[in-house]
Amino acid sequence: MRFNLLKGVLPLGRATALRDLLAGVTLASMDIPQVLGYARIAGMPAVTGLYTAFLPLLAFAIFGASRHLVVAADSATATIFASRLSTMAAAGSPQYMALAGVVALLTAGLLLIARIFKLGFLADFLSRTVLLGFLAGVGIQVGVAMLGDMLGVHVGSSRTVGQIESIILHLPQLSVPTLGISVAVVSCILIFKRLLPHLPVAMFAVVGGIAASYAYDFAGHGIAVVGPVAGGLPALSFPVATWEQTLDLVPVAASCFVMIIAQSVAAGRVFAERYHEPVDADADILGIAAANAVASISGAFVVNGSPTQTAMADRAGARSQFAQVVFAGVVGVVLLFFSKWLQYLPHCVLAGIVFTIAIGLIDVKSLYAIRRESPGELTLALVTATAVVVIGVEDGILLAVALSLLRHVRHSYHPHTMMLAPTAATGGRWAPVPATPGTQTAPGLIVYRFGADLFFANDHFFVDDVRHLLDRAPTPVRWFIVDAGAITDLDYSAARTLAEFCQSLKQRSINVLFARVNQYLRADMDRHGITVVLGETHLFETLHAALVAAGFDPSAASSTH
Repeated sequence: MRFNLLKGVLPLGRATALRDLLAGVTLASMDIPQVLGYARIAGMPAVTGLYTAFLPLLAFAIFGASRHLVVAADSATATIFASRLSTMAAAGSPQYMALAGVVALLTAGLLLIARIFKLGFLADFLSRTVLLGFLAGVGIQVGVAMLGDMLGVHVGSSRTVGQIESIILHLPQLSVPTLGISVAVVSCILIFKRLLPHLPVAMFAVVGGIAASYAYDFAGHGIAVVGPVAGGLPALSFPVATWEQTLDLVPVAASCFVMIIAQSVAAGRVFAERYHEPVDADADILGIAAANAVASISGAFVVNGSPTQTAMADRAGARSQFAQVVFAGVVGVVLLFFSKWLQYLPHCVLAGIVFTIAIGLIDVKSLYAIRRESPGELTLALVTATAVVVIGVEDGILLAVALSLLRHVRHSYHPHTMMLAPTAATGGRWAPVPATPGTQTAPGLIVYRFGADLFFANDHFFVDDVRHLLDRAPTPVRWFIVDAGAITDLDYSAARTLAEFCQSLKQRSINVLFARVNQYLRADMDRHGITVVLGETHLFETLHAALVAAGFDPSAASSTH
């Protein structure tokens, strides 16, 4: 396993460094309060949220490849391990923190195994459509989760549907001052995003919220604030747990692993494609493994590549991991000198900032483009988004992958089929048309094209389609040419079906020729005995040669074929 370090940072020019420097400071102003909130979700002391955005961030910048992915605390993984750890130790206790460190270490181990065996290819099963739906679902999920703090009402559920129900039930108890601040923050960010997109409005909101809270005693007037935050750099120590506890935590780490693969790879791919950059999912997995290993020994908890925080970095102008390095530097300064001021930050200011990011994750323009070009794929995107919202991110993304695979299998099972036939548009010359029974290329000839590889699920479709063409041809067919340009693979089951069918056609005095046979198909046909059944003289590299062998004039074919 080779290490290519700092791929997400280099190359770095002066102009890029200055831009990312500002982006890193801006990102820190938006993300520091957010990781504090994630620490609360995780049942950990607030300061450990800052720890996730310090050494783990630097570890990913060194070992990871994505120039955009932000690896820090995340609500999804925090919820996963907190639900289990809360049954094993008191939240926030030293034992609880040690168990959280063990989960991070186990997660790092699973990620390292995934890197060794190059399981980053799993990301290839997430289509662009699924990714758009996934991020839209995450945007809805995060946006709904922020509504409680924006309204000043208590939301007890961790599920989106439950949160909506809780908010509706508690609407009579909403805090008008809290709602007013939330509306002001969201409105300012959205308005200035359109008018002055590079102005760090979120940073101003954080600083202004802290100043106003301190000056006017927001906490004393019923406006919830973060509360005391301990300072100082993290002390490095190895988390300790019993063998039985470690075994109990393996399923928890496995769930975090699945979530990290799903979210991190999806987010990294989305933003890499946005800027036409290569994707190295395996290197990113290694980077996140290193980040979790560092988190486990620095008093933090499981970290993840967050779509929300990555979107925040992108909006701030970050174009390389140098912005995240700056972010980590700012966190170090805050830990040393300014952590005491964070206690005055109103939760509604934080929630308003995150809510605007959640809105940005819903790419309405791209979804509309999918609707216009491929309504079926829009359905897949909407199902993905709904699944993420209703059943959660982990189950939602697994369902989305399953739907993607099923859709692909369906296309392979029932591919497009074509044939050459005379058309009025080409002046009677042969041109590709849908393979329709009752049509033939010329008297005694059918040239047929199958649009997918032949395998166990579609071989009978191939046979049935060909049989219908032959049985309903206007004149008896003596030459049947298969244009195999789209066929690159032939499995055992399909080979047996094809061999038997070709034998039956020979008994009907129908000559079967295969044209445009590539080297991969030829190797499969040789191995499975198809070459013997057909004969060496019945396999051709070009359609022209096959037509000549059958005694037909190749010039009759339109140049469009």
